[in-house]
Amino acid sequence: MRLHKDAQAVLSPWAAPDPAQDALRREYLAHLARHPDGMRRECRAGHVTASAAIVDPAGERTVLTLHRGLRMWLQTGGHCEPDDPSLAAAALREATEESGISELRLLPAPVRLDRHWVPCGGGTWHFDVQYAAVARNDAELTRADAESVDLGWFPADNLPEPTDESCRALVRAAAQAARTGDGICTG
Repeated sequence: MRLHKDAQAVLSPWAAPDPAQDALRREYLAHLARHPDGMRRECRAGHVTASAAIVDPAGERTVLTLHRGLRMWLQTGGHCEPDDPSLAAAALREATEESGISELRLLPAPVRLDRHWVPCGGGTWHFDVQYAAVARNDAELTRADAESVDLGWFPADNLPEPTDESCRALVRAAAQAARTGDGICTG
């Protein structure tokens, strides 16, 4: 329940960068109001997830992982776990686990939201809360995650294919947030 309350506390005052993002913010809050289990993967109506685009301090490079099941280059992220104290902690845990970078600085506020259908558990909605994580320029990657086939640093303005528009928009938003030091930015 603590994570559920944290998600509501993060999303309620979040200043969305545009009307579409604000509509998603309201949809996420409505989902959480209807589903006390809306943070748990067992919630068949969908569940809140946390992800992070890892970028360098200048916002010029990003880390992407080649997802084993989806066969796409994506940001780090995934399901919230019962022991996660907050959405931000879940995003940071996922980024650290999937990249092997132990010294990441998570910017304080989400930079985007993305609701998408996923095949997990027979198919459901992910209400993804997306953060920016900043890594040192010399940060080395260690692929340790079973869900990943590959992992790498890429130019933020020239992502590998295949990827999707959600990942591209998140990388743009995270790169801008890293450059400005903002937790909120337009994407």
